[in-house]
Amino acid sequence: MKRDFLKMLFIALLPLFAASCVPNVPEEEVLPRDAVSFEYYIDQNTDSKYYLDFYVDSDITFKNTSPETTVGEPTWDFGDGTVETGNNVTHFYAKAGTYTVKLTIGDFSAKQSIMIAPIKPIVKVVYADEVCEVRSTPVTFEVELPNPKNKPATFYWSFPEDTKNQNDEDYASYEGKGVKDLPAPVKFSHVGSQQVQLNVKLGEDDLEPTFLNVQVAYDKEVPTLYYAVAGGPIKAHKLANDAPADMKIYSYDLGVASGQHPLNILFHDSLLYVLDAGKQFYYVNDVNGVLGDGKISVISKDGSKVQTMISNADQAAFDDPFYGCIDGDYLYYANRNTGIIKVPLTDRDKVYSVNDYPYWVQNNTLGYYANGIAYGAIGGMFGKINGIWHWTKFYNGNGIFRFEEGDIQPKAVDGSDKTLIPKAGIMLESMWHKSFAYAAKSATPKLVLHIMDVGYNGVYAATYDEFNAVGSSKNSMKPYAVTYNGMMFESNTAGNLASKEGTGTESIGICQMTYDEVNDCVYFAYRNNAPGGAGKFPASGIYSYHVATGTVTCLVEGVEAYGVAVNNTPSKLF
Repeated sequence: MKRDFLKMLFIALLPLFAASCVPNVPEEEVLPRDAVSFEYYIDQNTDSKYYLDFYVDSDITFKNTSPETTVGEPTWDFGDGTVETGNNVTHFYAKAGTYTVKLTIGDFSAKQSIMIAPIKPIVKVVYADEVCEVRSTPVTFEVELPNPKNKPATFYWSFPEDTKNQNDEDYASYEGKGVKDLPAPVKFSHVGSQQVQLNVKLGEDDLEPTFLNVQVAYDKEVPTLYYAVAGGPIKAHKLANDAPADMKIYSYDLGVASGQHPLNILFHDSLLYVLDAGKQFYYVNDVNGVLGDGKISVISKDGSKVQTMISNADQAAFDDPFYGCIDGDYLYYANRNTGIIKVPLTDRDKVYSVNDYPYWVQNNTLGYYANGIAYGAIGGMFGKINGIWHWTKFYNGNGIFRFEEGDIQPKAVDGSDKTLIPKAGIMLESMWHKSFAYAAKSATPKLVLHIMDVGYNGVYAATYDEFNAVGSSKNSMKPYAVTYNGMMFESNTAGNLASKEGTGTESIGICQMTYDEVNDCVYFAYRNNAPGGAGKFPASGIYSYHVATGTVTCLVEGVEAYGVAVNNTPSKLF
């Protein structure tokens, strides 16, 4: 009986258990809708293939999506001076720009912005070979033109000098009727970025010109020189010394900004490391330590990929990266006037801090401190020669300061212990040095360097032993002066260092030199800073000094540039 009673009690309680297990589902809250709303789109079921884009002349559908409770005649103001009424209307814009569309119903309205893109031809350059080789690779063009209204189109093509058609006839221009009437295959006669211009007349309107840079390769494998244009891009230049007399060697535009003051470029393992000192490369009273904007960028040799290695944004301007070199698996870079930092080549997207990147060497961790180097000594280029580090200094310590890694002290020194002075010693003491390159692989190895002393500034070249023998005598440098057409590479005319950039103490000068062992040449970017210096000093440009012969050649005339680097691996393009 007891068991039956319990069974009956359980059955009686079942409805209560079931009720307690029902989930507590909250009522759905109906949020109030805007009194007026709308959407817009291009009908993809039409013949238009550009339904994802809003171009000039595109038929755009504007649909009223307001609640049925909003009563009144929908009135559309398209922001271009036109007004229409109706629930669903179609409108096109005659000019590119950003417009504000307003829908008004009764006392309510809603606004949205719409961006209308200009009609521009989409041009593709096609060539069968791996690269477009000068004078041999035929090039064709494919063009797509967004043309929602199917207006008549006329194409006007302009080609660079000496372009040839398939019959080797001059082919300076071509006029075609639309995308199906394109130029015959062409061949380019000169190396570098060859610019093709396309002008389009669509209906009665002239579209903005389209410019194409076709990267035309040399027909032999030779080294490549890179340089950073002031306020411009990184450029590359084929070192084609055996080109025919009628073949011009222009530079390639990599399409990558060089930075504000890219004082050094380093090439290593198919990558360019660009050291940009930022806006402020000379003294500034950065009391809050926030004016830094320099960085080191890593760029693929063809410019197709750009990464940041390390940034100094919004930190002390003096800590921006100025000069550097690569040794082993590390990039070493110097800031303005304190020391050198060591960064693994694999680092990317890093932000500089002294805790994460402690100094590898500082002015006051060498025995030269108070024995040649004073506080805040400003430095230029540095690097190894015959296994010994050479660090140029040009203020509060002048000369090339040589040391080995074992000479770096673990903590700051005060100069009282003379035994800490590196045995290698100071080279060309008392002179203002900015840059140098050592032609180690030349038949007669030479050191090529730039000094900025008033009355002596310029480029000099001599053997290492000859410069060692000079000591601190500037007059003894004269026999080693490097000239171009009898002119010195002057960057400090009567003390006017800053006629273009910088101050009397800290000017740009020749901020980098690099050695090309294949051609046995040292390259540098020279800037004619002297007022009225035309004809008195060499023109601004990229120069080469052939080490064996002492011959100076202007590779690129007229360009204002900073850092230079060479890719010694021969190639036809990059």
